[in-house]
Amino acid sequence: MDQSKKTMRHFYCRDILWDTFEQMANDFDCSIDYLINEAMRYYATSKNYLTRQAAGGAPAKPALANRPPARMPDDGGYSPARRPAGPPPPPSTRRPSPGRSFGSGLSKRPVRHTPKPEGQSAPILYLIYNNQRVPVDKDQFIIGRGSKTSDLAIKDGNISRKHAAVIRRNGVYYIKDLGSTNGIDYKGMRIDNKRIEEGDVFHLCDHEVQFTFRG
Repeated sequence: MDQSKKTMRHFYCRDILWDTFEQMANDFDCSIDYLINEAMRYYATSKNYLTRQAAGGAPAKPALANRPPARMPDDGGYSPARRPAGPPPPPSTRRPSPGRSFGSGLSKRPVRHTPKPEGQSAPILYLIYNNQRVPVDKDQFIIGRGSKTSDLAIKDGNISRKHAAVIRRNGVYYIKDLGSTNGIDYKGMRIDNKRIEEGDVFHLCDHEVQFTFRG
């Protein structure tokens, strides 16, 4: 058999391998055909299908020995690694251990997920006004002069139509001034908003409003 005879062949090739051989051909100043033939010869020889004497062929080009090894990315998408110049080694036939995947040997810290409380409701807040206990049972409880627009109506011309609001947010209650004329007083100071604590007392003009969580 003529060892130098070549015939046009057609085959499918993985894109990453073709890109690698193109890079190697450029780095080694040779043709892709030469590299593919060398790779096939190397593989057949390593599997004892072809003896080195029968393989024959032209000796390796000097450029291959004088140039640094090319950077060849792994076929499986892993980080590139340096390999020695020449045909690639035969693929490994070793399979991963059962129940393990590639990369399972990497050190990984366990991910802890903090469970979110389910069905947890805010404590019941009571508003005390004129010796009456009114439960704040909504996310926005309006205090004002208007009987139709307020949850707690205070009949006083100095009280704005929508004077203040008790706002419930994530189980916490706040009192908020709604742009009233005379504002909200807390311990002698005018405030815009404040988180409501047990026993807090606020003054809206001459009217005292107290809050408690005790049923």
